[in-house]
Amino acid sequence: MIPPRKSTQVHTQFMRSSSSSSSSSSSSSSSSTIILLILLTLSLPNLSNSEALFGSLLQLPRFRIPGNRIRPRPRTRRVLHVTDFGAKGNGINDDTEAFANVWKLACSFYPRSTIVIPGGNIYLVRPIDFAGPCHAKITLRILGTVVAPKDPDAWLGLNPQKWLYFHGVNHLTVEGGGTINGMGKMWWAQSCKVNTSNPCHHAPTAMTFHKCKDLQVRELRVIDSQQMHMSFTGCTRVVLSNLDVMAPARSPNTDGIHISSSTMVQVSDTIIRTGDDCVSIVNNSSRILIRGIACGPGHGISIGSLGKSDSWAEIHDVVVDGAFLANTDNGLRIKTWQGGGGFAANITFQNVLMENVSNPIIVDQYYCDSRSPCQNQSSAVQVGDISFKHIKGTSATEVAVRFCCSDDFPCEGMYLEDIQLVSYVGATKSFCWEAQGSCSGVVFPPPCFDEYQTSQSFIRQKTDSYSSST
Repeated sequence: MIPPRKSTQVHTQFMRSSSSSSSSSSSSSSSSTIILLILLTLSLPNLSNSEALFGSLLQLPRFRIPGNRIRPRPRTRRVLHVTDFGAKGNGINDDTEAFANVWKLACSFYPRSTIVIPGGNIYLVRPIDFAGPCHAKITLRILGTVVAPKDPDAWLGLNPQKWLYFHGVNHLTVEGGGTINGMGKMWWAQSCKVNTSNPCHHAPTAMTFHKCKDLQVRELRVIDSQQMHMSFTGCTRVVLSNLDVMAPARSPNTDGIHISSSTMVQVSDTIIRTGDDCVSIVNNSSRILIRGIACGPGHGISIGSLGKSDSWAEIHDVVVDGAFLANTDNGLRIKTWQGGGGFAANITFQNVLMENVSNPIIVDQYYCDSRSPCQNQSSAVQVGDISFKHIKGTSATEVAVRFCCSDDFPCEGMYLEDIQLVSYVGATKSFCWEAQGSCSGVVFPPPCFDEYQTSQSFIRQKTDSYSSST
């Protein structure tokens, strides 16, 4: 039984005492009230109505404690249009200064701000920094089209790897349904991967987010980037959704979404069609969730590359859950260079449908994306506790499952469950080198783990022995 509240008891006692004394004090109370009203009326100025009184009270200054700054809680957000800061939006005039000025002002406000890039216009923007930290949350609402300069010479004297560069900004939202166009054709033509006589050099990433926290990017089209379309480095708590990332299949190094040294990143409901990895996860990233992805053309969904130039990498707690891959050069891939260190572990690929995908499932610890052959080295990034579950579809290559692991650091804890990868032209098969693992349910092509082969041989021997004895 719940005991009665003390406040109710006190209130009841107060009412009883008040009623008992009301008869004796009613006359004196009435007299006091009349006198008080008369004094109040005489002391007030002659006001025409009550609004004037309340208005004067609302205009009183707020009390401040010396040494402390008290900011009132913002009730509304500021909305800033880039066109009010001089942006022309005709695709010809340079709107970089207008973008820089509106960002500087929004970043300095304490109330939350929204920067609007109006629709129906094309805004030419040169390489630009959107720097933090800012005083409050900012929403960048892109309704129109933002385009980069076509000529790579616009980057002379500047960092050639950056175009739209957001860094040190917390609580940023980028949205709106507009388009970011990297205008990358001239950059692609200069690539050494397109023309081997060209020197290899860096090219800009369309949108770079560096050391940002509590970031949301949604409902955008990012197309034809000079190299990577979107890169997230050193970021925490990132949510990406409803993105359309697109570039020609032969555009070099145009990864869709690149995640590096970041944690707690979620990518969902996104279409990626580029000339490189749809999603790439590298360098000390963890707690990554990829779901509801359509990928292709491109190079598939990749962990890596890891360990280049003897570097150290740690990738763990990654889940790819729900994806459709079509006409990609690779499917679900882990790629590491020889000579690196660290590990890639606790990674799950599941619920994936494939159509005409080369190398649907692949772990390659001999990755070498170099003009010259890579040297054999004994050290390697350790790969283990990797699961592939509910992967179905068609393979464009005979080998549908390939595990090429290090001699000195074999792949351990590989797991296959409910795998059905067939080919239009013939049977598919698996290939293993220094790979250890297990499987469950129907797995086709048949797994190539040494443990599985041994158990299958043992079962066949027992079956043959039983058949001959009967």
